Amino acid sequence: MKKHFLFLFLIAVSFAAKAQVFNNALEKFPVFPDCESQNGDALADCFYNHVQDLVFNTFKVPEKLQQNGFKGNVSVLFEVDDKGNFKTLYADASEQELIAEAKRVFAQFPKIAPPTYNGTPTYSKYTIKIAIPLKSAADLVAEKAQEAETLKAAQAKNYAKEDKKKLIKDRSKELAEYDSIVYHKFNEPKFDSHLNIPFSHSLYAQFDDAMNQVGANNHTASKPYTYAEVSKYYDLRKANENLMKAKTSWFGRKLWNENLVQIQGEGYWFTMNPILDLQVGKASGEKSQNTYINTRGLQIQGGLGEQINFTTTIYESQGRFADYYNRYSESIAPAGGNPAVIPGIGIAKRFKTDAFDMPMAEANITYTPNKTFDLQLGYGRNFIGDGYRSLLTTDGVSPYPYFKINTNFWKIKYTNTYMFLKDVRDDVTDERGVYATKYMANHYLSWNATKRLNIGLFESVVWANLNNRGFDFSFVNPIIFYRSVEFASSSKAGNALLGLTGKYKVTNQFNAYGQLLIDEFSSDDIFGGEKSWKNKLGYQVGLKYFNAFNIDHLLLQAEYNRVRPYVYSHSDPLTNYGHTNQSLGHQWGGNFSEVIAIARYHQGRYFADAKVTFGTRGLDFNTATDSLNYGGNIYRDYDEQRAREKGVKIGQGNKTTIFIADIQAGYLVNPSTNLKVFAGLIYRNFDPTQNTLTTFKESTTWFSFGVRSDIFNWYFDY
Repeated sequence: MKKHFLFLFLIAVSFAAKAQVFNNALEKFPVFPDCESQNGDALADCFYNHVQDLVFNTFKVPEKLQQNGFKGNVSVLFEVDDKGNFKTLYADASEQELIAEAKRVFAQFPKIAPPTYNGTPTYSKYTIKIAIPLKSAADLVAEKAQEAETLKAAQAKNYAKEDKKKLIKDRSKELAEYDSIVYHKFNEPKFDSHLNIPFSHSLYAQFDDAMNQVGANNHTASKPYTYAEVSKYYDLRKANENLMKAKTSWFGRKLWNENLVQIQGEGYWFTMNPILDLQVGKASGEKSQNTYINTRGLQIQGGLGEQINFTTTIYESQGRFADYYNRYSESIAPAGGNPAVIPGIGIAKRFKTDAFDMPMAEANITYTPNKTFDLQLGYGRNFIGDGYRSLLTTDGVSPYPYFKINTNFWKIKYTNTYMFLKDVRDDVTDERGVYATKYMANHYLSWNATKRLNIGLFESVVWANLNNRGFDFSFVNPIIFYRSVEFASSSKAGNALLGLTGKYKVTNQFNAYGQLLIDEFSSDDIFGGEKSWKNKLGYQVGLKYFNAFNIDHLLLQAEYNRVRPYVYSHSDPLTNYGHTNQSLGHQWGGNFSEVIAIARYHQGRYFADAKVTFGTRGLDFNTATDSLNYGGNIYRDYDEQRAREKGVKIGQGNKTTIFIADIQAGYLVNPSTNLKVFAGLIYRNFDPTQNTLTTFKESTTWFSFGVRSDIFNWYFDY
């Protein structure tokens, strides 16, 4: 049974089929000399007939089996390589002598014209079932003809008996349907698909310049991109082919070039890969310790027809980080006893005495009925913006369920996203340990006003599942103005935010971009000049320099972010702009400013990234003498213990300066899985005005190295 299962498995993951017919005009069967005048189905039949006759004429059934009247089958998986040579890959039979004979026979087959793809010789795999007693090709043709006649006669007879019965199935014979399934040479169909490209800053930097050419009518602020979006401007397939290593062994191809499992057939494709994130390191700080991440996972991707694509990734992880990161994770721990929330991952359990167990899963299914609409149902994260940070929607939070509608027409892309979020604080967790549910709906309208200028309008509302309100379909209308709905429902019905984005392509090398965030718009307080606490604004400005100093593949980026106190917070913390104790906007919450400088370079499979962050944050003191809310913690009610009404400024409270330098370099092992080996160094200096029990001056140096499938962004800059 195990041998039969192994044979079926090998067939399933190879690109072979008995009685295979190539419908794609680019593919052609191997050609025996007598078959040179044949094409299409006729060539396939001619090929299999010659193989059958070669077996019939050369296969020697062992005398012992003949004397015993043996009847059975020998299943053979064989290959014709790009030189026209036959090679047995696997044989299966109830008797070892038959397996050995099958291998001997195929080793004696003559060399023929090889299979071709687009006119180029290639290799291809096929299967054949050798029936014993042996039969020639003519015998099989006659047998099939006789079976057809017998079936026809049986159908006629049964129809005469049951004039209402029109469907007749002969269960006395095996059907050829299963063995006739067509497989094609795998040609990375994901590059033409509507599958999301995993959002990695380092990966996206490789085609960022192509996506931002002057005159392009795309919309780069809405991420993640799909492969089809990027392939219009950057040849992903060719870029992948340029990275291929000349490996012919199965292990070499799988390690350096290919997916572990890859299948492509008529109207479908499928890949499966292991996912790894294995890191070890050493971090100094208040508590010096060894660090590690031990992630094992599985990613499955595929497509059904041209309209449906799907992906799912499951991670099992344990880890211990630098002390500052561990403390921050523990400071946002959920109710119920679990020790931490790992930023960007989710709720973690305790692993051993000083580490975390942090499972995670992501999934997405996309339906693209036409060029206008793209519908996605997923469990993951989204990002809006052209910068390293986003003030509107960041990917630095834990995954969440969402439904997204992308609408493309003319010079516009309109994105509607509906999210299902959680508040995991003790205050809103019920006696059963069930976390509070909240919802978010946001719209993002991106308009290419000119060939250089893009303008985006953003609106969002968060509401809670209070009074069994559930998902309020008042907010589903894709063109509604949320603020009017909020006031129509109740002034406390939800927390609304407005945003404006912009990008100007100065040249193909220089792009300027920015964002403006308005939280609970109040014109009198914004323009009143008294620095009211209700002046809840944030903005971002940035510049990208592609192929800097005419060095190919060098990207330089500078970015400034500034968010006033009390932004993202609300009178009811349940309806703040947060999820699982993390901000859905900028990861620092409110009351900060920061400058970021980034350099990214790649050449072939080598890459290097460097990032420097310098910022000022206004933190709460949280002491017995000062428990005021200075506007940095978005999970505090801004109406309680607010520090001041007027004269509110960034950095108020425990003013803290932060300097972070992050350098990473490495080598891309496998482009199909974005598997990298790397080494990285983070230096962090954290300097508050006043040391408290939880906020104190600290310097950390964190070195790590490892191997990682780079398919989401780690953010360690807290």
